[in-house]
Amino acid sequence: MTTNNTRLSVAMIGHAFMGAAHSQAWRTAPHFFDLPMDVRMALVCGQDGKRAAAAAERLGWADSAPDWRIAIERDDIDLVDICTPGHTHAEVAIAALDAGKHVLCEKPLANTVDEAERMAAAAERAAAHGIRAMVGFTYRRVPAVALARRLVEEGRIGEIRHVRAQYLQDWITDPEAPLSWRLEKDKAGSGALGDIGAHIIDLAQHIVGDQILAVVGHTETFVKERPLAAEHAGLSGTASAERGQVTVDDAAVFLARFGKGAVGVFEATRFATGRKNTIRVEVSGSAGSVAFDFDDMNVLEFYDATEPAETAGFRRIPVTEPGHPYVGAWWPAGHWLGYEHGFTHQVVDLVHAIADGADPAPSFLDGLQVQRVLSAVETSSDTRSWQEIPR
Repeated sequence: MTTNNTRLSVAMIGHAFMGAAHSQAWRTAPHFFDLPMDVRMALVCGQDGKRAAAAAERLGWADSAPDWRIAIERDDIDLVDICTPGHTHAEVAIAALDAGKHVLCEKPLANTVDEAERMAAAAERAAAHGIRAMVGFTYRRVPAVALARRLVEEGRIGEIRHVRAQYLQDWITDPEAPLSWRLEKDKAGSGALGDIGAHIIDLAQHIVGDQILAVVGHTETFVKERPLAAEHAGLSGTASAERGQVTVDDAAVFLARFGKGAVGVFEATRFATGRKNTIRVEVSGSAGSVAFDFDDMNVLEFYDATEPAETAGFRRIPVTEPGHPYVGAWWPAGHWLGYEHGFTHQVVDLVHAIADGADPAPSFLDGLQVQRVLSAVETSSDTRSWQEIPR
C-alpha cells in the first residue's frame, strides 16, 4: 500500500523477543497503512550465524549476518533497527548514524547518561544531513494512550496536578529463577527501573506534555544472587549449581516534580506477584482525569469534572472508533487491537517522518532525558536525597 516507490531497506540487529515484535511490525505496516516508502526487510544480524539465518527465515528477513558491522558496511541498508541489550546500543547506534543510516533504537536509549549523551550528539550530527533517529517507546502508540494525550492537549482535564504511574511484573519472584543478562548491570544498566520504569517515565511525560525536573526515590534488590543460566555456565540446561550476583534493582519507587507544577508517584517492580505486564497511568487535573490500564488496553477512562455531581463519574471509552488515533487502518469499531500493534504504529510514524524530512518522536534527546531521570533515581536511592534533572 505504498504511495511511491522510494525504497527503505532495513537491517535489524538482534532477533529475540524485541526482534520478533519489530519484525512483525515491519512485515505488517505496509499491508494496513499507506506508507510513503517501500519498506524492504533486507537483513537481520545476530552473534550466532546459524541462529541469525534461522531467524531471517522465520521472521521474514531477506538475508542474515553474524556481525552487526555488516549492516553498517552495506551500501544498500538505509535504516538500522537496534533490538539488542542496552550495553550495545551506543556503539551500534553511533556507528550507524555516522555512516549515514537512520536508526530506531529500543529503550532505554543506553545504560548510562554518558552513553545517551554521545548518542544524542551523534543523532544531532546526523540530522544535519537528513538522517533520523528514534527511540522505541512503543506504548506511546497504543491508541488509548494517544487519545489520553489528545484530551490533555485539548485542555479537557485542565491544569495537571497529579500523575500516578505503575509498571508491575512478577517474572523473577521465584528466587531460583536463573540469572539472565537483564539482572546484570554491565549489560542491562539497571533492573526494573530502566527496563520497565523507563516506559512509565516516558508515558507520563508524553501524556502530560511536560518533563520531570526532580525526583526522590528508592531501589531495592530482594534476591541478591541466583543460579547461573546456561549462557553463563556453558551448559545445555537452563541453570547450573553455581550462583551469581544480581547487580541491578528488583524494584524502584520514586516521587517526581514536573516542570509545570504537577507531582508524580512512580513504581516499577518485577516482584508484583500475580501481575504479568500491568501498566497503569492516571493523570488528574483541575477539570478532570484520564486513566489508562494496559490490562484493558483498548479502553481509556475519562472523568469530566465540569459535569453535574449527580451524574459525573469516570466514563469508559472503548478506543476502537475510526477517528481514534491509528485505529482507522485496522478493524471495524469494537474489534480490539493488541500488544503488537504499537510496534506497527511505531514503524508507520518513523517511515512518515523519514519521508517528510521531519524529526521523529520520541527522539534521542527524549531518550536522553529519560536516562537522566533513571540516573537521578539511582543517585537519590544511594544518597537519600532529592535530585534535580539537568535540562
